[in-house]
Amino acid sequence: MNYTLLAEQLQGLIEGENDRIANLANCSALLWMEMTDINWVGFYLLKRNKLVLGPFQGKPACTRIALDAGVCGAAATTRRTMVVADVHQFPGHIACDAASNSEIVVPIFVAGKLIGVLDIDSPETDRFDHHDQQGLESLVHLLAEKL
Repeated sequence: MNYTLLAEQLQGLIEGENDRIANLANCSALLWMEMTDINWVGFYLLKRNKLVLGPFQGKPACTRIALDAGVCGAAATTRRTMVVADVHQFPGHIACDAASNSEIVVPIFVAGKLIGVLDIDSPETDRFDHHDQQGLESLVHLLAEKL
């Protein structure tokens, strides 16, 4: 995966646009179009101490996630990217789609404040690696500058 090229494409999509939902929607569409072996990509936004479903691509998803639940909640609570090789081994995993086997969740910060997470699922076990983590964290940082 060429994350440098993805960053250039994302920059082109969000340049001049300040609407949060529009930028999140275009980012999720770009990742859906360019990443392989994924079955869901989208955002959960922090609202009243819960993660609430935002723009996404894939099957319908869980609408609200508690901060103490699942991989998304763990990433939000620890404020760190979570890379899970096998979600069925993750305590408290939330199975929105039974076909998902691995997951990466990247927290999003604006001015040092957590505003949500980027969540990507894959039907493949051990789909995401350190390269994906670094690339997606850089994309989220680029995106956060516009949120």
